[in-house]
Amino acid sequence: MSLPPILANTLRLPVIGAPLFIISNPDLVLAQIKAGIVGSFPALNARPASMLDEWLARITEERTAYDAAHPDAPTAPFAVNQIVHRSNDRLDQDVALCVKYKVPVVITSLGARADVCEAIHSYGGIVLHDVINVGFARKAVEKGADGLIAVAAGAGGHAGTLSPFALVAEIRAWFDGPLALSGAIATGSGILAAQAAGADVAYIGSPFIATHEANATAAYKQAILDSTADDVVYTDVVSGIHGNYLKSSLIAAGLDPAKLPGSDPSKMNFAGGAGAKAWRDIWGAGQGIGAVGELVPAGERIARWREEYAVAWERLSKEAVLF
Repeated sequence: MSLPPILANTLRLPVIGAPLFIISNPDLVLAQIKAGIVGSFPALNARPASMLDEWLARITEERTAYDAAHPDAPTAPFAVNQIVHRSNDRLDQDVALCVKYKVPVVITSLGARADVCEAIHSYGGIVLHDVINVGFARKAVEKGADGLIAVAAGAGGHAGTLSPFALVAEIRAWFDGPLALSGAIATGSGILAAQAAGADVAYIGSPFIATHEANATAAYKQAILDSTADDVVYTDVVSGIHGNYLKSSLIAAGLDPAKLPGSDPSKMNFAGGAGAKAWRDIWGAGQGIGAVGELVPAGERIARWREEYAVAWERLSKEAVLF
């Protein structure tokens, strides 16, 4: 197992900040990469489409300036998430902008396309594809993905149902490339556990909702702080694809979490009662939110994880018993 130089030589903590629909923005990404982890955002968060050019210009320029001013602690790479789904009519133009700005990492979701990988490879970028099972993982690698993101049970948003131990083990049986693990990781010890399970890095999203930089409403941020794993519901009613969402937001949208209606997998724009819309009013969250205790700047949350990671590593080094 090994990370490509673009990641191995820059990360100060083995973490990729997951792209959060609506929530991830340049402020959050810049805070993440300055703290030494990969920061990412969905291309579709930049609305109208022309705003993506502005976001990429800002991130690129501020990153260059920061690196010049901090040569001993430069930024980590940033990533753009591309939704490879028939509902995304912006894909081609958004990929073209990634090529224009030479985005270091592109995360593809909900479909794999060889031409997207080829475009990113043309300037030396890498493609990571998120998957919920080995079948999708094999297809992604066949299409040219450089690495995989194992989205296991408990992850926020679109998530799978497999145990992280099972999913990572099955992928590692045939794939030795870059592998990230997602699923209820919200502490420094959890990051170390992801590596112990066989992943190279942890893939973390939900804890960043409760940060100052996140583009989330105050109510959403507070709901993250107030909720635990028991408050997360797994359903396909929101987007047609199964994912994890906060129970309280489903109820506020006029839905009964115990009696959810069917879904239409061809659509990704569910509207509930009282004009509630998917993602804006129905809030994604992973099962790890019980460990998110307060609203803090993203950099502070990452610094705490670095401390917890070091403590966990030291404790295991001293106390682990090898049989």
